[in-house]
Amino acid sequence: QLQLVESGGGLVQPGGSLRLSCAAPINNLDYYAIGWFRQAPGKEREGVSCVSSSGGITNYADSVKGRFTLSRDGTKNTVHLQMNNLSPEDTAVYYCGVVIIGANTFWGQGTQVTVSS
Repeated sequence: QLQLVESGGGLVQPGGSLRLSCAAPINNLDYYAIGWFRQAPGKEREGVSCVSSSGGITNYADSVKGRFTLSRDGTKNTVHLQMNNLSPEDTAVYYCGVVIIGANTFWGQGTQVTVSS
């Protein structure tokens, strides 16, 4: 199976920043989409940011545009989510997800992000 491992979550004050990382062995895959999702207490999981293996433009949820940035390292084995200007509304468990086009979807275990003063 494709195993994803998230890291970088923690407690941060409003206005602060965090950088999440996802170890994803996707360098041997041809067609996929990878991104970040989050689930806040009492709410359903929502998409935050994603990009496909085609190298297209990265997509962002309206709530995070201008504050969050998705990036990949040179080998594409690790993806990151730089989160700036965090607010309490960003508090959630953040998940890394990979969709193999026409096949399966894989999820990491999640990492907790808490924004509080």
